[in-house]
Amino acid sequence: MMAALAQTRRNAPNEPVAPTIGPLAAPVVALRESAVVGMPATQTQEVRVMTATFAPGGRTPLHSHRWPVTVYVLEGHFTLEVEGQAPVVFGPGQAFVEQPGAVHTGHNRDAQRALRVVIFYVSEPGTPFLDPAG
Repeated sequence: MMAALAQTRRNAPNEPVAPTIGPLAAPVVALRESAVVGMPATQTQEVRVMTATFAPGGRTPLHSHRWPVTVYVLEGHFTLEVEGQAPVVFGPGQAFVEQPGAVHTGHNRDAQRALRVVIFYVSEPGTPFLDPAG
C-alpha cells in the first residue's frame, strides 16, 4: 500500500485470539503486523500506551518517530499524511503502523466531533516519543 505504512491493514478481520467459552471474553485482533521493521533490539524496551483526543480540526505537528508507532482509532476519523504520499483516512476500529523515520502529520478533519485514538510505542528506554520535522 504505502511504503511508510508497510503491511497496514485498514480493516482487519475479526479474528478471535481464543474461542469464546461461556461468559469469558475473547480478544479480537484489530491489526497483525508480520514484518514490522525498526523495532528496538536492546535488552530492555520501554512500552508506552497513550491516548490522544483531537479537537475538531486538530492536528499533530509535522514529525517522525525513531521506532514504529501503532495507532488504534476509537472514535472519529484520523487522516494520516506522510510526506510524498496521498493522505489515508482511518475510522473507528481501524489500526495502522507508522514506520520509523517517516515524516508525517495526523489530522481530525471533522469540524464537529472529536477524534480519539490509542497509541502504542515500544522504544529504547528514554527515547522521545516524536522528533519535530524541520
